[in-house]
Amino acid sequence: MFTGLIQQVGRLGGRERRAGGWRLSVACGPWDEPLAVGESVAVQGVCLTVTAASARAFEADLLDETLARSALGALRTGAGLNLERALRPADRLGGHIVAGHVDETGRIARIVPAGRDRRIRVACSPEATRQMALKGSVALDGISLTISGLGDDWFEVHIIPHTWNATSLAERAVGDAVNVETDVLAKYVQRLLGAVRPGVTMESLARAGFA
Repeated sequence: MFTGLIQQVGRLGGRERRAGGWRLSVACGPWDEPLAVGESVAVQGVCLTVTAASARAFEADLLDETLARSALGALRTGAGLNLERALRPADRLGGHIVAGHVDETGRIARIVPAGRDRRIRVACSPEATRQMALKGSVALDGISLTISGLGDDWFEVHIIPHTWNATSLAERAVGDAVNVETDVLAKYVQRLLGAVRPGVTMESLARAGFA
């Protein structure tokens, strides 16, 4: 589990085919506590398990499905990678609950100035936007952001200068693929609503004494 608050930006060292999967290498700066083999790290919003680690780099295994469902496969060697270690019980929950399970890849449709900030529009599927709400939370490349605009197949977020400079977003351009993870609470709400039997209305609930 993560919060969507990026701790540092690493660099993609490379991808290597390994026994039916892939091995991802990431160059990074030193951490307050060294990375340990077996721990979870969110890389561009994708939860990965550390398989090897040194002071300034680590490796993680990737499934073909992970590359297919995320934007990691489209990144070139040297690309910036948002990194966040897993949440500890005593940590502050400064962003929102992020699982590191990417729902889909969106496409940056536009980046426009908004005063000192930037407004980014991301094109995505209607299935994704049904799990979003204005002023709700979304993880974009692992960054916890607030939704400031919403349509049937797009959403917008405002990026303050600090977030722009302290994450890999500064390297993104219109047309780039980005990892999108909707709010986990919205997923459960949609699941529960989908389980409601057809014909159940506010009127029928009122007659039954539930509303």
